[in-house]
Parts: sequence; C-alpha cells; structure tokens
Amino acid sequence: MRGILENKQQVIDVSNDKTPSPTSFEASLSELEAIVKEMESGELPLNEALEKFERGIALSRQSQQVLAQAEQKVRILLQEQGQETLRDLSEDSELK
Repeated sequence: MRGILENKQQVIDVSNDKTPSPTSFEASLSELEAIVKEMESGELPLNEALEKFERGIALSRQSQQVLAQAEQKVRILLQEQGQETLRDLSEDSELK
C-alpha cells in the first residue's frame, strides 16, 4: 500500500510497506489499539502521526477482511447443517 501526501513545501512518503503484518486477528487488534492510544496522546510529530494513521487504516481493513472470511465460513457451516441464514442479534439481547 502506498500513500503520498503532497505539501507546498515537500512530498512526504507515508507508506509503511516495510512493517510486517501481524500474524493474527488478535495481534492486529492489539496493534490498532496501541496506535489509537498513541495518536490520541497528541504528542506524535506530524510525519509519524501520518504513518501511524496509514498503518491503522491498513490494520482496520485487514481485520474487516478476516471478520468477513470468518462470517462466510460460519454461513457455509450453517448451510451444511440445514440452516439457511444467520440472524442479527436484536439490540436488547445480550451476549453472555
């Protein structure tokens, strides 16, 4: 993924291609939470904040894909068991 921010004074490459992807959904989520905390602190220099933001977007997209794949697997398993569709949880139902 490549991202370039153009400024009147300079062009800044904010790509983060060298950073390895986390090995699991949980690792991605953990890294994303850490990035959010760092960015919320307001203490990052602009260039570093842009790099963290781009990394966070990439992690978010990766996590969404993993969740979509997991949902698809659940749908397939339910179809194999004779259930047609997944139901959405109602707003007043609780997970226990």
